Amino acid sequence: MLSKAKIKLIKSLEMKKFRQSEGLFVAEGPKVVGNLLPHFHCRLLVATDKWLFDNPKPKADEIIVATDEELQKASFLKSPQRVLALFETPAPSTIETADSSLVLALDDIQDPGNLGTIIRIADWFGVRQIVCSQGTVDAFSPKVVQATMGAIARVGIHYTKLDSWIESLAKTIPVYGTFLNGKNIYDEPLSENGVIVMGNEGKGISPAVEKYISSRLFIPNYPKGVETSESLNVAVATAITCAEFRRRIK
Repeated sequence: MLSKAKIKLIKSLEMKKFRQSEGLFVAEGPKVVGNLLPHFHCRLLVATDKWLFDNPKPKADEIIVATDEELQKASFLKSPQRVLALFETPAPSTIETADSSLVLALDDIQDPGNLGTIIRIADWFGVRQIVCSQGTVDAFSPKVVQATMGAIARVGIHYTKLDSWIESLAKTIPVYGTFLNGKNIYDEPLSENGVIVMGNEGKGISPAVEKYISSRLFIPNYPKGVETSESLNVAVATAITCAEFRRRIK
């Protein structure tokens, strides 16, 4: 049985201050929980009899058998998905250098769905690190974790003062950024290493970060000269940018 105290704990983790104080984050659903179980320490797993029958002996400190109705009371989703888990938030790790691989840098991304999708995109295109500004939404909020569909287990997420971090990079490391007044991404030379900066949904890349961009890229709209949308969603732009880097760099 899922107690009121456990439901209260789960619900509290919607707020960043409680995720930080408890050192926990929430994941829901067979796919997301299944992807995270091998990678993160599971403090509490709440599941239906059916899920536990299909997934015998999951590795967790505490396992509670619950009904769909009980899961609904604790869930952040419109419909419960048979399993919910509380995982320990990984300790901050050292940011690896960008001298031999591609790193995504996010400058104040605000929408949880965008961040979760970007993490999933990074996982798909083999980008193993994302460096976030301190103003970027928390990667371990329930909505972000859900949007990653488990990709957060395979991509390292770091938070730092983004302009200072980019400034500290070796001058030989290219720093790319997407701009509406940049140069056509399909014509510009691209490197197999470096940093790709993606900006805020409404304001783009901040002036503090922009001054360190060494290559300004633009994703052209089609057909040329015809009125289209003002800009692309940042997650969509990230996908196109990563795809072009990977298409070009074998």
